[in-house]
Amino acid sequence: MPVRRAGAAFDGQPETIAAARHFAADFLAEAHFVSGVPASSRAIGVVQLVVSELVTNACKYAPGPCVLDLELHGRFLEITVWDADPVLPRARAAEPGRIGQHGLEIVLSLSEDYEVRQEPVGKRIRVRIALEAGDVTPTA
Repeated sequence: MPVRRAGAAFDGQPETIAAARHFAADFLAEAHFVSGVPASSRAIGVVQLVVSELVTNACKYAPGPCVLDLELHGRFLEITVWDADPVLPRARAAEPGRIGQHGLEIVLSLSEDYEVRQEPVGKRIRVRIALEAGDVTPTA
């Protein structure tokens, strides 16, 4: 199965987060309709949540543009987010009473693989999400 790819650049404004979630859902819906790639409604929700958390962090901590790249490799989706802030994120120790700042913890718990690296400008975070077959409910 050929690799499917799509990318989008966002300006970092508040509507960026919703636009990125919709972009990811549309990508999976197109992959299903064009190539028959199955993704359960749960997997679509997981992808949207991970995209939302990564793009939210980019908008919050690296004001300015960010780039979202999606690559479908068989039953895995690689999500990559680039932003201009060179500071690498660190997962914090679990604190049940902490309000907020759980985004990276959520991403790590839902991902098969996680990689972050500094770039000549900014950083790039890549995660791999397993797409489950099942009750395919593409959103478009």
